[in-house]
Amino acid sequence: MDTKETSIFAKLIAERTGLRERQVEGTLSLLDDGATIPFIARYRKERTGSLDEVQIAAIAEQNDRLKDIAKRKETIIKTIGEQERLTPELEARIAACWDATELEDLYLPFKPKRRTRAQVAREHGLEPLADLLLMQRESDPAKAAARFVTPDVPTAADALQGAQDIIAERVSEDERSRQAIRGIFRRTAVISSKVVKAKAETDEAAKFSDYFDWSEPLKRCSSHRLLAMRRGEAEGVLRVGISIDDDEATERLKRYFVRGHGAASVLVADAVADGYKRLLCPSIETEFAASSKERADDEAIRVFVDNLRQLLLGAPLGQKRVMGIDPGFRTGCKVVCLDEQGNLQHHEAIFPHPPVRKPAEAADALASMIRKYHIEAIAIGNGTASRETKSFVEMVLGATPTTNGQGTRVGLYVVSEDGASVYSASKVAREEFPDEDVTVRGAVSIGRRLMDPLAELVKIDPKSIGVGQYQHDVDQAKLRRSLDQTVESCVNSVGVNLNTASVHLLTYVSGLGPALAKNIVDYRRENGAFTSRAQLKKVPRLGPAAFEQCAGFLRISGARNPLDASAVHPERYALVEQMAKDEGCSVADLIADKEARTRIDINKYVSAEVGLPTLTDIMRELEKPGRDPREQVEEFEFDSRVSTIDDLLPGMELPGIVTNITNFGAFVDIGVHQDGLVHISQLANRYVSHPTDVVKLHQHVRVRVTDVDRRRGRISLSMKGMKADSCG
Repeated sequence: MDTKETSIFAKLIAERTGLRERQVEGTLSLLDDGATIPFIARYRKERTGSLDEVQIAAIAEQNDRLKDIAKRKETIIKTIGEQERLTPELEARIAACWDATELEDLYLPFKPKRRTRAQVAREHGLEPLADLLLMQRESDPAKAAARFVTPDVPTAADALQGAQDIIAERVSEDERSRQAIRGIFRRTAVISSKVVKAKAETDEAAKFSDYFDWSEPLKRCSSHRLLAMRRGEAEGVLRVGISIDDDEATERLKRYFVRGHGAASVLVADAVADGYKRLLCPSIETEFAASSKERADDEAIRVFVDNLRQLLLGAPLGQKRVMGIDPGFRTGCKVVCLDEQGNLQHHEAIFPHPPVRKPAEAADALASMIRKYHIEAIAIGNGTASRETKSFVEMVLGATPTTNGQGTRVGLYVVSEDGASVYSASKVAREEFPDEDVTVRGAVSIGRRLMDPLAELVKIDPKSIGVGQYQHDVDQAKLRRSLDQTVESCVNSVGVNLNTASVHLLTYVSGLGPALAKNIVDYRRENGAFTSRAQLKKVPRLGPAAFEQCAGFLRISGARNPLDASAVHPERYALVEQMAKDEGCSVADLIADKEARTRIDINKYVSAEVGLPTLTDIMRELEKPGRDPREQVEEFEFDSRVSTIDDLLPGMELPGIVTNITNFGAFVDIGVHQDGLVHISQLANRYVSHPTDVVKLHQHVRVRVTDVDRRRGRISLSMKGMKADSCG
């Protein structure tokens, strides 16, 4: 991108985002140099004015859009130029235009198109007649049209019809017309859906029953309703349309094109009405269908991203010896034992439930495994047989409280198993456990999720984790970009243990990617654990640029240099060492001695490269090197009175776990294998603008059952007057 274009982009982006032009310029420069969003946000605050990841991502997105528009303008100018219709005025207007819709309006009259009725009329020489009619001075249009009769245009009536077709197309391609109709759509458009009669009584149509006869103003249609209607349309259950008052629109256009009440004016008025109905209205309806879908997609993706972030940053148990249990009835419960690093030590199946039902043998096997592998915590999947398995494990632990042989209590946790089956059948899982079947891999995933949700969930396609709505209906490329960006953000905000991280986790570290992540693991396997960040430079193909981007996010616990375990970037080690030297101590002493740190005047260390934002970050990091921003994991207990939807009664107050958050409310697991919905209106005894103002993913809450629809499997819940237990 040249300097002039960079300056134009910076100005436009600053206007659209409300940021300062200088901040945008600094960010664009870093992005053009290949810096990642996490790196820019964490280590280049002076260059951006301390912009956060969301603001930097917004700049990057706007920059990409402007680049696309710039490429589109080149194509348009070339195409019109080849037609020899590019005037200096038109070229200047195109060059100055940075709005995609306006640009397409400018291009529309010149855009190559299929052979339209108007095009045929032009080929028959009827354009002069259309110009004549538009002047609306002819008292006898038929007489004028007679001059255009040819073998291709047998009658004057045919000539007039061809001229009207040309006028209709001109009306539909006119900038002023399009903007006027857009304005009416913007203010008054109504979206409506009707059931396809042939599908009305089918099972697949039942889930769309709310939209069998539905209409509302498009500007007030929420993301989830619009996506639901569009899904129903895609499945052939609904017919969806967007409409305005056609009479108002036609009259508005006639004001632009019709003058007087003569015979020619009547013909022009008819052409205007035809152009609106046949060409312009369908075009703008399609445009609004696309733009409203895009807005709905953006909102759905935003909700999905928020949920995914909360899930990935869920509380980790840490490096403990964990037992993972994938519960089941007929096939039994698959049990795995993992060491502190998540390595598989042992696996076997137990059958505590019907139809096999061998509770005594299962209890002995469970107690033996807990004792032999010194299990410190047990993770049980929340799918089929979860409640029954948890009760069984509690019975075993209750019978022998010190079963693990260490005299310590064994923690018991229920873990979401969404996506575990996807992982267990994936290429990643086959590479990790080539000799084990899918049930063992699934149980391992459940156990590892308890230890470190982030490290395990990065192996699974986010769309399979169960925290989104309509994720298969939105723009898949945009969804993938947003999800990848979110995973990258979460991984880098937590930091990664360089000596234990998997290839999949390392892939998301700033500046790495799959190839370098694999090279790091291969180097670690061949040369042993890393003892310093500087060793990264010995990894094949990991050059200075990649080292700069990744080093600050990789941690080495127990390294000779204590800063290698922190988020302080190696480029600032000399600065910290100077601070320690000025205090007459070592870096390790500086980290350990709070008083020594409080004596440091960071203003003394401000330079052209390092400002107060970076110095403040360094001091915060020295206080708690490599601190994990995530909360602590907590145990949870469902109400023993309920295990299926048939046990629920209105008025019951129950504990639950928030499993998904949407714009219209929160879904809560209350232990009956069917999540209930707390509608946004039932979240609190006050107005709630968005559910995330009240709840977050995996929060422990108390709810009241308000309604149970057993036929449709729907549970309505309320949190009004209830207090959240805690945040898990």
